[in-house]
Amino acid sequence: QLQASGGGLVQPGSSLRLSCAASGFTLDYYTIGWFRQAPGQEREGVSSIDSSDGSTYYADSVKGRFTMSRDNAKNTVFLQMNNLKPEDTAVYYCAASLAVVPDHLWDYYYKYWGQGTLVTVSS
Repeated sequence: QLQASGGGLVQPGSSLRLSCAASGFTLDYYTIGWFRQAPGQEREGVSSIDSSDGSTYYADSVKGRFTMSRDNAKNTVFLQMNNLKPEDTAVYYCAASLAVVPDHLWDYYYKYWGQGTLVTVSS
């Protein structure tokens, strides 16, 4: 089971850190992705961290502002979001894949999903 948390209502330019905690399995064996879905829009890939070498991948829209990391001791993955913009408003989901992920930001490859956490960026 994956549990995403850390969302909230913040002003533009603010920061938030999302957490994705796993129970029942060890996260460091999995490639983890963060995805988001804004109202009326399709779900999009935000970032991913690969299980094999820890490489991280980011959507162009968040590069330089978001940073993904993992704490294996806590069995948790984080998404640090800085300089948040109103267009970052969405429900954020974390997802996991045990298999090789050819396209890290395509949700098709992720089998296990947590519930979402809402991020609202508004003044």
